[in-house]
Amino acid sequence: MTQQNVVVSDTKSGVSLTVFSTTQKPPAAPGGYISIPRRRVLKNLEINGGQRINAWVESMRASSPTHHKSTPSLSQEHNSWILHHPSALDMFDQIIDASKGKQIVMFLDYDGTLSPIVDDPDRAFMSDSMRKTVRKLARCFPTAIVTGRCKDKVYNFVRLAELYYAGSHGMDIKGPTRSSKYNKDSKAEAILCQPASDFLPMIDEVYQQLVEKTKSTPGALVENNKFCLSVHFRCVDEKKWSELARQVKSVLKEYPKLRLTQGRKVLEIRPTIKWDKGKALEFLLESLGLANCSDVFPVYIGDDRSDEDAFKKLRDRGQGFGILVSKFPKDTSASYSLQEPNEVMNFLQRLVEWKHVSLRARS
Repeated sequence: MTQQNVVVSDTKSGVSLTVFSTTQKPPAAPGGYISIPRRRVLKNLEINGGQRINAWVESMRASSPTHHKSTPSLSQEHNSWILHHPSALDMFDQIIDASKGKQIVMFLDYDGTLSPIVDDPDRAFMSDSMRKTVRKLARCFPTAIVTGRCKDKVYNFVRLAELYYAGSHGMDIKGPTRSSKYNKDSKAEAILCQPASDFLPMIDEVYQQLVEKTKSTPGALVENNKFCLSVHFRCVDEKKWSELARQVKSVLKEYPKLRLTQGRKVLEIRPTIKWDKGKALEFLLESLGLANCSDVFPVYIGDDRSDEDAFKKLRDRGQGFGILVSKFPKDTSASYSLQEPNEVMNFLQRLVEWKHVSLRARS
């Protein structure tokens, strides 16, 4: 990474971004907007299209799998799914073989990947052992946290200055503030990328309206993630989901430049710019000087629907792979799977151990 300003343009999306140090003013937001296809109901919910509320609720259920009773048919489905998305722990040796001679770059979601999913999002703490593992990982490979959370909030959870952080689904990116072997030239000057900065007043306005509108629904929680909003319904009685959907829709119908997507028991509201976790992954590779390298091996680990954009980006690039964290079969573009954060930690620990062994073998 250099200390100069670098303009990164994406002709397909119409988005231009500037990499700059923390002492400079953020760039203006890009002007490109995305269309939301009707066929993708389970990913992007229509706000002004007259879609029935019960379709919203069905989509909310589909995006929030719960524990199922074990039946022969479900076991068969799971076994079939595992054949196509085998455990990254079981396939570790094959993964390492594919990465040999290449620069591994790690991209990690936070909630449900590095920390367990909890009822109160403000208490999604990562364990000390996970933090220790991620610190060791960052000493071996360039490492980024890519999350729907506010960047500053997830930094307070992780507290590792040597990482890259991409908050708000990649719309708020900051580089390491502590020098490491992968950012020595930057002299701790952090890169910044904020492609949705013009939306901040709108996001704040919608946040206030949603807080007011949803306060009558017990358990509903609206979280301001700076460049996007999250309406958590994990603690809302399922009988109240229709009511919550109506409340959210009544606010968003006045804001056509915002779109609504879903995660695990959460509704996500974000700008309709052509930006997602996949774009953030590309931006970070560009910042590392690895975007056009044939010997780069990106690994993205995540559990949520928004991580699919990054999984698909890796498939399109034909480099590296995605790992989905899930106990249940899901449609995914990830190549491998892990069941829970403890398995993620085990996988990361094995990567670190392999790196140490390979370095000793060279010396």
